[in-house]
Amino acid sequence: MVSAVSAALDAGDRERLLHGTHHDPHTVLGAHPVPGGVAFRVFRPYAEAVTVDCGELRARLHDDGDGFFSGLLPLSSVPAHRLLVTYDGTVHETEDPYRFLPTLGELDLHLIGEGRHEQLWRALGAHVLTHQGVTGTRFAVWAPNARGVRVTGSFNFWDGTGFPMRSLGGTGVWELFVPGIGEGELYKFEITRPDGSHTQRADPMARRTEVPPATSSVVDVSRHEWGDAEWLAHRADIPVHEAPFSVYEVHLPSWRPGLTYRELAGELTDYVREMGFTHVELMPVAEHPFGGSWGYQVTGYYAPTARLGSPDDFKYLVDRLHQAGIGVLMDWVPAHFPRDEWALADFDGRPLYEPQDPARAAHPDWGTLEFDLGRREVRNFLVANAVYWCEEFHIDGLRVDAVASMLYLDYSRDSGQWTPNEHGGRENLDAVAFLQEMNATVYRRCPGVVTIAEESTAWDGVTRPTHHRGPSGFGGLGFGLKWNMGWMHDSLQYMSHDPVHRKHHHHEMTFSMVYAYSENYVLPISHDEVVHGKGSLVSKMPGDWWQRRAGHRAYLGFMWAHPGKQLLFMGQEFAQGAEWSEARGPDWWLLDPEYGAAADHRGVQDLVRDLNAVYRAAPALWQRDTDPAGFEWIAGDAADDNVFAFLRRAADGTPLLAVSHLAPVVRPDYRIGVPEDVPAWAEVLNTDATRYGGSGVTHPDPVKPEPRSAHGRPTSLRLTLPPLATVWLRPA
Repeated sequence: MVSAVSAALDAGDRERLLHGTHHDPHTVLGAHPVPGGVAFRVFRPYAEAVTVDCGELRARLHDDGDGFFSGLLPLSSVPAHRLLVTYDGTVHETEDPYRFLPTLGELDLHLIGEGRHEQLWRALGAHVLTHQGVTGTRFAVWAPNARGVRVTGSFNFWDGTGFPMRSLGGTGVWELFVPGIGEGELYKFEITRPDGSHTQRADPMARRTEVPPATSSVVDVSRHEWGDAEWLAHRADIPVHEAPFSVYEVHLPSWRPGLTYRELAGELTDYVREMGFTHVELMPVAEHPFGGSWGYQVTGYYAPTARLGSPDDFKYLVDRLHQAGIGVLMDWVPAHFPRDEWALADFDGRPLYEPQDPARAAHPDWGTLEFDLGRREVRNFLVANAVYWCEEFHIDGLRVDAVASMLYLDYSRDSGQWTPNEHGGRENLDAVAFLQEMNATVYRRCPGVVTIAEESTAWDGVTRPTHHRGPSGFGGLGFGLKWNMGWMHDSLQYMSHDPVHRKHHHHEMTFSMVYAYSENYVLPISHDEVVHGKGSLVSKMPGDWWQRRAGHRAYLGFMWAHPGKQLLFMGQEFAQGAEWSEARGPDWWLLDPEYGAAADHRGVQDLVRDLNAVYRAAPALWQRDTDPAGFEWIAGDAADDNVFAFLRRAADGTPLLAVSHLAPVVRPDYRIGVPEDVPAWAEVLNTDATRYGGSGVTHPDPVKPEPRSAHGRPTSLRLTLPPLATVWLRPA
């Protein structure tokens, strides 16, 4: 029976619990030895009655008002017990959340406090587990400025009053184990701000979310069984710089609008394998509230977007691609995050993930907030996130978005809008340290993974190892590859000129070789080049429809032969004429045999398929991408002829000759100087072939060198150069 001696909470604890400002509810709720027995205290708003069930002993607790129930039982020690809670005449049997010890250990808390928890997602967030013999969900969140935190969700009818969390020391982490709930439950954290007001926030570490525009986090349990062990075992066999690397960039929601991750696992995998790309690069898949941001304004850094399915569905897609021999790269956005009031901005009532200075926090271009990379817990959140995608989802590479906006304090800011670093410079030293730490951690933990920087400036050492200092005094940033934005800009500028004027812009195609080996480059024709009025790739070409397609094909042939890896955005592989739209996706109907001009588009698609096939079979085109010995100009100055000719060499010296002729005329008997030691050359690819939609000026038979000098060489080939075309030849 319950003792007449009161076990009720004092007024101060009651107030703090009612207002969500109690930092340690476990010390007052639950069962506690006290003089005279064991005090039981339960906080269940809206309950009609609460009974403690200790097995052989049952005792109804006293109703203290405001949802508080208490009683003192004459027991010598705290027994195993359950609660019988009555709502509207119905009794619910449940465990007491406040009888459990903390689920996070000292090591986890130490690493979180140090900002060095490389598997942070295993400590924070929502995790279904068995604790003290009971199955439930452990909730944990970092909110150091909060006066109190409560869990609210579908399991408590979105009233978190009775589910306050405890603060674990000085780490800023709040934790609560809620027995009896599990996979599929919706939840948020209700945070009491420093000013006493309340805010409901999605879990920053949520591994699953509701489908937007809904914003709740979802308790998730992964059941996916991976089948890509062979892929992972051999992923690191060949360094990425010395391997074929041909990337198809995809916006998953619009590639085939309406398809789920699991449906894409069949259709996308089959298509990419048929087209011969070595990798896909997925525009951001992390959860984001606004589809029109294409994923570049992230609110759920640890959750694949629920628009296309569950996290296990996304794992299934990656798994299928791996089993087909296709690598998976993913865009990753640590530069900024949106201001949505249910997400990261002012998370616990004060700037937490963003800098305290509003001017410093505001990203000048996108109306978003920048991360406070000088705060160790924020760096940890992002570094662990990079590791998370690679370890949990087997991602093979992270393409890091908007690196330049992170590196410079004055990025898009005028004089007076930024403060120099401690050395008086414009470099963001915190961002440099973060990128170095992220790259070093990913490369150490995840063999075979590559990181890729979208960095548009001349920052020294983007792909230099972090321990190698350059002339600027900084260590390298440690990326594996960098997008070559200069090559992209210059070469597209050249191609946009009418051929009659191209001789005055010849340098726009050759200048890239001046710095080609300053970094490890990717040549990107990405989504950024085919939106916002820039037009699709084929529409950038001058001339009539035939000339545009010919220029498109010749450009791709030049690109695939140029030193560096290549990336092509979806739709450009079949010369889509319209700009990309995330609502519509690629214009697949252009390939429909019922469409009159389908052959024109299928020809370009056939070319891309063949480019990839010949490329993968020709080590000269990829083995020495970062070695100057792998490239020789034959004709880099033939401006009047609009001709570019160069040799690529494999590690064993085997050459491939690439000749691009970017004038709309046929040039017969054009001499190209070649090495003396090759007795004959065979054409292996010609973008003017009739099967691609060209005019058919090809070299079906081997071509033998003649003892006539050209381009500083004693022997030369006599070729008929097709109009607006690229030709590849290798030793016959």
